[in-house]
Amino acid sequence: MRRVLAAVSDFVAVLVFVGIGRSAHGHVVDPGGMISTAWPFLVGGAIGWLAARAWRSPVARQTGIIIWLCCVAFGMALRVVSGQGTAVAFIAVALGFLGLELLGWRVAAAFVARHGGRPLTSPS
Repeated sequence: MRRVLAAVSDFVAVLVFVGIGRSAHGHVVDPGGMISTAWPFLVGGAIGWLAARAWRSPVARQTGIIIWLCCVAFGMALRVVSGQGTAVAFIAVALGFLGLELLGWRVAAAFVARHGGRPLTSPS
């Protein structure tokens, strides 16, 4: 179940990135446009899952780092091959936003696993 939830979380993270980006640039957020923009990053993320063997430890921070970097690197390469743009600013934004998303949910999950329902500080 953790593997499926982790994969879905990564998938949703890419779609959120794409949806916000398309909206911010005045593009229609429709299924065709979303697929056109998202597929390179989804393929890059899938390559990251394979490279990290993410099914073994899907929530580990190291797993997230590999998925994040593959998602951006292969995503950008596939955008170039498919005739889509890759401005330096876009690469920087993708690195930052996808890093926050793909690593952020893993950090949050580790925090919850570590602290569960316990208070963060001891009562005085």
